[in-house]
Amino acid sequence: MEKIRWGILGTANIARTELVPAIIRSNNAEVGAIASRSSKVYEVANELNIESAYESYDELLQDEEIDAVYIPLPNHLHKEWVFKAARKGKHVLCEKPAALTAEEAEEMVEVCKAHNVKFMEAFMYQFHPQHQRVRSIIASGEIGEVMLFKSSHSFYFAERAGDIRMMKEGGGSIYDVGCYSIHAIRSILRTEPVEVQAYAELDPEAQVDVSAYSFLKLENGAKAVLDCSFDMVDRNEYEVVGTKGSIKVPFAFRPDHNGGLGHVIVQTGTFRREEKIYGDIYRMEVEHFSKAILEGLEPAYSGASTIQNMRVIDACYESIRTGERVKVKR
Repeated sequence: MEKIRWGILGTANIARTELVPAIIRSNNAEVGAIASRSSKVYEVANELNIESAYESYDELLQDEEIDAVYIPLPNHLHKEWVFKAARKGKHVLCEKPAALTAEEAEEMVEVCKAHNVKFMEAFMYQFHPQHQRVRSIIASGEIGEVMLFKSSHSFYFAERAGDIRMMKEGGGSIYDVGCYSIHAIRSILRTEPVEVQAYAELDPEAQVDVSAYSFLKLENGAKAVLDCSFDMVDRNEYEVVGTKGSIKVPFAFRPDHNGGLGHVIVQTGTFRREEKIYGDIYRMEVEHFSKAILEGLEPAYSGASTIQNMRVIDACYESIRTGERVKVKR
């Protein structure tokens, strides 16, 4: 089988421990090169058995054997390197959040279209089959009409000094983990938030949101509540509440922390059913995007959806700044 040859822009932990191993496990991709802005890249390349190593991102983008790049750089650098990769004809898988604003996301999607390369924001969790199972249960009517979606994503973040998640530009809990919950609301319910009320607790020095809480009105009449935090125990879950029952997904965003095993728990009255479903989310993400490139298909998660996700994030931050309810732009 023909394989997509990947380049990795950066030696971030997620690239070393998740994406590169996933590419190695995949059946339609291989790692061709990795780049960093330091000589550490040679050590990492040797450790991961990567053929080519470069001490600059630009050098990697000059490599004609590289078909696609993965960008795990700090959030505020995403736009710059998506632009540069697209202009070199490289397809782009960009870590979430892809941008800092919806306007930035629009520009990134447009430059990729203009240079005829594919673009996808890396919400890896969405490829786990437990979420399609949730959508199927909702569609079956088993839990009745959906009234509420609740989502929590947090972890206790102790060593904060110097961490990019505490940077004024691009840091904070909404960008880091809250974006998953916003994506899940839209993806699972197949509807869009139309109004947001949000509140945040800011770090007194860094002035980034270390915890945030949002209430969202949805286009279909349902409501959603989400919380995200660097100050709470590890949680990555959502619950869909209907008129007849509920569905809980306790390993929604990081089933890989549970050995890849997702749980879908359905409660209707006194009846409780638990389904366990396995998925290798990072491998599935890599294979999906690589297949889109090989077969000339559009990725399942579109650039338009990335833009709309960022519009909801924009609305959350505007609500935090103003203390007002904010309508989500469309």
